[in-house]
Amino acid sequence: MAHPKRKISKTRRDKRRTHYKATAPQIATDPTTGEAHLYHRAHWHEGKLYYRGQIVIDATEEVEA
Repeated sequence: MAHPKRKISKTRRDKRRTHYKATAPQIATDPTTGEAHLYHRAHWHEGKLYYRGQIVIDATEEVEA
C-alpha cells in the first residue's frame, strides 16, 4: 500500500483544491410558456411536458383503451 513519505501541509492541500468550484446552473426561459427551466431539459407546465417550446406529452388528454 502507498504511504506518503511526508505530511502534506494544510496550505499545500488547500492550494490543490482551489480548482474545484461550484457553478450556478444556467436557466433558460421557454418561448411558449415563459417558464424558467434548465437548459436541455424538458419541464412540466399546466399538465403538459414541454421541450424546446413544443409539447412532448399532454397529460390532460384522456387515454383511450
